[in-house]
Amino acid sequence: MKRPHLPARNLLPGMGEELISASDWSRRAATLVGAVLIGLVAIGFAIAGDHASELFNRTTAAHPWVYLVSAPLVFVAIIAITNRVAPDARGSGIPQVIAASRMPGSAAMAGLVAIRTALFKAVLTVAALLGGASVGREGPTVQLGAAIMVQVHRLFRVKASAGVYIAGGAAGVAAAFNTPLAGIAFAIEELSVAYEQRVAVLVMGAVMIAGLTAQGISGDYVYFGQLGGSLPILTVLIVAPIAGLAGGAAGGLFSRAVLALRGPGGRFAGRLKARPLTTALVCGVVVGVLGYLTAGATSGTGYVSTRDLLSGADAEYWFGPAKFVAALATSASGIPGGIFAPSLAVGAGFGELLTPFFPPEQAGLIVLIGMGGYFTGVVRAPLTSVIILSEATSSSHAILPLFATALIGDWAGSMVCKERLYHALSRDFLPGKGDSEGDDAPATIAAKPDKGS
Repeated sequence: MKRPHLPARNLLPGMGEELISASDWSRRAATLVGAVLIGLVAIGFAIAGDHASELFNRTTAAHPWVYLVSAPLVFVAIIAITNRVAPDARGSGIPQVIAASRMPGSAAMAGLVAIRTALFKAVLTVAALLGGASVGREGPTVQLGAAIMVQVHRLFRVKASAGVYIAGGAAGVAAAFNTPLAGIAFAIEELSVAYEQRVAVLVMGAVMIAGLTAQGISGDYVYFGQLGGSLPILTVLIVAPIAGLAGGAAGGLFSRAVLALRGPGGRFAGRLKARPLTTALVCGVVVGVLGYLTAGATSGTGYVSTRDLLSGADAEYWFGPAKFVAALATSASGIPGGIFAPSLAVGAGFGELLTPFFPPEQAGLIVLIGMGGYFTGVVRAPLTSVIILSEATSSSHAILPLFATALIGDWAGSMVCKERLYHALSRDFLPGKGDSEGDDAPATIAAKPDKGS
């Protein structure tokens, strides 16, 4: 008599559970290693960027004419290199991660989060700062973070799902600003509209580990320095609506201009992209002339100027509008570099315009509220804006005024520019330019439980 055929689970009891456990541990190990590497790379990138900016400032202090030649020459050189060897490294870096997360594992999208692309992104962004460009390193750090996390998961033979891309990008934000909560909020609002519990756990784990790694090296610093004081309710009721409406509209104007100049289907984008070297030269001349006329105030990330304004220091009232033009010209050139830090600097400049109407001791918080209105108008992510600003200034006491400003700024920005900037730009990296997708199309996250998440 033949023995009955037994299911595999009866022949090998517990084997399935052990295999699942081993797979879980591989995912956890990949997340741990990836997050640590992101923290280390983010710190190294920040140090390199700071040294580049300091070298540029020292050089231009001794030879002011350098402003007029450095940006045009560096812009042209960077565009030539980018278009030839790393076209996926152009621009901010955040649109690339959004696009890649919509088609995780796709060979057609692999270049967006390739280590080679990310390294070129970092090197070329540092070169841009060395030439006086108005760029930030936070957007590039998002692309770096996603590339590192995806590559580590591949090395551990773990599927790189959309959640892996999102976690890597969020960890990059957290490490760049030393703002862990902002990293999580950024993942929810920008990198992915659809959000699952498994992805949430992965993002929080990556953000925590990357943040601890960065803090272990640089210390538990506050990005812009601690901001104290408080605003009377009457001041908040006046400043928040003005900063939200005016700042949000200005931020929306910036986004609309960037999309017209560089976005898919933009009114002038075709002409600019058809002549990349000429475009880079003209944009570089604009940035160089502004740097020369403002003694370097519009060059670089704008971090120092922003920190000084938050501390209550006086500044020229033209700083915000001039930085706006410099950041727009830099973005229009197409060189690698982010817009986070320059946007915060522009917002600080617009906030400075409101300070003469209030007591001097309230200036720092009014500048902060101005930053919230403008930055929200640009990125259209009010929760991320509020958390970044409150964590970067250690000013939890200003959360409610910031929330009011950000909500108004988000509405005002949407009235000027219907599309969300990063989501619209991400269509440029999708097959067929993604013309059929809306600006708010969510990142592709599998509805079923995905062990690669």
